[in-house]
Amino acid sequence: MVPRLVLAALLCVFTATAFPQHGKRQEGRERERQMSHEERQRMRDEMREVYRQRQDRPQGVRPQREQMSPEERIRLRRDIEDANRSLKR
Repeated sequence: MVPRLVLAALLCVFTATAFPQHGKRQEGRERERQMSHEERQRMRDEMREVYRQRQDRPQGVRPQREQMSPEERIRLRRDIEDANRSLKR
């Protein structure tokens, strides 16, 4: 009998503290995600242009990419490693 009562009390405590925290986090993220009407329209226009460009070229053909020089590859690798380090912190 006692273990069930203790388990129920712990469950109530943990759920009571979890709900308010979750709401605050969601609220902050929703504000960051909101885009203005102009931003949404600009994004739509950009995506239409990308799709239009894809349809204009023959199927299966991809645009040629320029080869990166060894120095550019090293610089890019360092930038990615630095970004990954800062994310881990």
